[in-house]
Amino acid sequence: QVQLVESGGGLVQAGGSLRLSCAASGGIFRIDAQGWYRQAIDKPRELVAIITTYNTNYADSVTGRFTVSRDNAKNTVYLQMNSLKPEDTAVYYCNVRGVLSSGSSFSNWGQGIQVTVSS
Repeated sequence: QVQLVESGGGLVQAGGSLRLSCAASGGIFRIDAQGWYRQAIDKPRELVAIITTYNTNYADSVTGRFTVSRDNAKNTVYLQMNSLKPEDTAVYYCNVRGVLSSGSSFSNWGQGIQVTVSS
């Protein structure tokens, strides 16, 4: 059973920085993609950034301000968020996709973590 544990959210003033982490554990053979999504109040969940073995992609709204990275040895993905804006306020979720030791594929979501940016 794959478990994801997110950390690093909180309250920050506009222009500040936060770093989110998402650690995956539990029978993982290979991770194919790790992504960060966010959902603001009364808005649909949206992709923020995703990292695979081959590339990274970002939403236009965060390009140049956010950086996604990963530590393969720790099965952990990070999201460094700089120059935060009030419109970045949302619950942030990580998603990890890959293959289990059993050979089955998986796609799991983190529990979500609140990021609030005050103006």
